[in-house]
Amino acid sequence: MEEDGIRNNLSQQELMQQSNSIDGCSVVVQSPPSGRPSLTKSQILTVVVLCYVNLINYMDRFTVSGILQDIKDTFHMTDTQSGLLQTAFVITYMFMAPIFGYLGDRFSRKYLMAVGVFFWCLTTLIGSYMPNYGLFLLFRCFVGVGEASYSTIAPTIISDMFVKDLRSKMLALFYFAIPVGSGLGYIIGAEVTQLVGNSGNHSEAWRWGLRVTPAMGLIAVLLILFVLKEPPRGESEGGNQLEATSFWEDLKYLFTNRSFILSTLAFTCVTYVAGALAWWGPIFVERGVKIQEHSNIKIDDVAFIFGAIAMTAGLLGVPLGSFTGQKLRQKIQAADPLVCGVGLLLSTPFLIGAMAMAQTNTGASFAVVFFGQLFLNMNWAVVSDIVLYTVIPTRRSSAEAFQILFSHALGDAGSPYVVGKVAETFYPWFHNDTLTSDDHASFEIVEANTPYKNDTDVYADFKSLQYSMYICALVEILGVVFFFWNALYIAGDKRTCELMTAGKEKEEPELNTHL
Repeated sequence: MEEDGIRNNLSQQELMQQSNSIDGCSVVVQSPPSGRPSLTKSQILTVVVLCYVNLINYMDRFTVSGILQDIKDTFHMTDTQSGLLQTAFVITYMFMAPIFGYLGDRFSRKYLMAVGVFFWCLTTLIGSYMPNYGLFLLFRCFVGVGEASYSTIAPTIISDMFVKDLRSKMLALFYFAIPVGSGLGYIIGAEVTQLVGNSGNHSEAWRWGLRVTPAMGLIAVLLILFVLKEPPRGESEGGNQLEATSFWEDLKYLFTNRSFILSTLAFTCVTYVAGALAWWGPIFVERGVKIQEHSNIKIDDVAFIFGAIAMTAGLLGVPLGSFTGQKLRQKIQAADPLVCGVGLLLSTPFLIGAMAMAQTNTGASFAVVFFGQLFLNMNWAVVSDIVLYTVIPTRRSSAEAFQILFSHALGDAGSPYVVGKVAETFYPWFHNDTLTSDDHASFEIVEANTPYKNDTDVYADFKSLQYSMYICALVEILGVVFFFWNALYIAGDKRTCELMTAGKEKEEPELNTHL
């Protein structure tokens, strides 16, 4: 049976108890116990709890997107204000992440998560009762505080229980929750709103869509407190006696780790695209339906279909990326960043095609965007795995936190707002009242025989958002560059992490000349 201990190909003599001072980190390493099963009941239950909480985490995050048009109508929001709802949430989330990362490396992760999940449940519920845009925006910020506690800590618990391919499989299972939860968020938000609206005040029905996840969150708090088992830090790698170092030593270590820096820059591009697509996707497709003379999709069905596509693409894309990385790394040391880079590269033409088709054939656009999201989802579990096996155990919560900080600061914190702002900038160019004949010819906007010629407001809304969304394709290409760059250093950084965890002398990161 496979052992839970360290898998670093070090001799038994090297694994005997030893104490060293490495880069400011005091290390005591003991031989791992033998004969233990590779997967225990408590480990299974812990992973199930973590997956459940991650699922409702992302359901809550994207329920708003599925009912965004209803919220816009209630609060009379502009596109910029709509994007700001998500941007404000993510900004709060990313700035709180380093705080919880610091705490997660030093205190009980179990109780930190329980408090955080309870807080975001409470603020989501209270926020659903807010009477105006300003207060609703404020409580979306509070939700970000609670969610930061969970996202920075949960992957490190999985890392401390498993190693190598088993860790990759568990991370893939854990990150199922991102696309699946996002898809369920669209579906539940839209379906609950429609159900309540059919039986009462439709203009306020969306508020009930936000009250589903808080109830599920209270169950999650109980599961965390009474079912989840927190392993010692570094237990799976034989470094369970590693001691935490100072915050500044942690920062110095992280910002000299090339794989951490490059994977974070690449992941920033992933989150930018995912954030823009998740937030604006349903409303973009709805605008496309409005400008078609005979659409093959009803507007009321858009959020449900978009959510189902996002969920299915995640169910297939996350394990596809993880499985491909596990198989290829046996022959190619730099397999993980290469798999992520190729996934982004394949995603780009499909997303461009889906955006172009949205104005003529909604069904075809949905079919194409499925493949764009499928390849985009190949990144989630693999990127987390890269961070966990290139960063030592006592600094992993901080690493997850700072990756959240920077990837969201430059990624999905800004993309919903940026897309909305750029769309508003483009809007006058697509509106008949402000266009000259030269402008029409230059942008090839309105043909004389188009069915939406007389409804220039609807058409301008769609085209301005479409041009703004095209920016995502450029960001994906930038992400490809960072992932391929990361492939040059991944093998050396992984070896350095293994040696430090085992109490060996630190090596300088090497350039991987044999990918």
